[in-house]
Amino acid sequence: MPKMKTKSGAKKRFRVTASGKISGSAAFLSHNLRRRSQKMKRQARGTMILHDADARIVRKFLPYA
Repeated sequence: MPKMKTKSGAKKRFRVTASGKISGSAAFLSHNLRRRSQKMKRQARGTMILHDADARIVRKFLPYA
């Protein structure tokens, strides 16, 4: 069997933590920021752990992670 390919967009955007969870940066930070509250922008600065439904999708893109 040939090796499975990793989605190159996913390997640039997501990392797998030591406990096996998927971490990535927060969404909705590229434009229209005047509408968003300062609290939302401040909390979305770092990385966050993806929810289970999103992590299941990303896991398929990273077969060897």
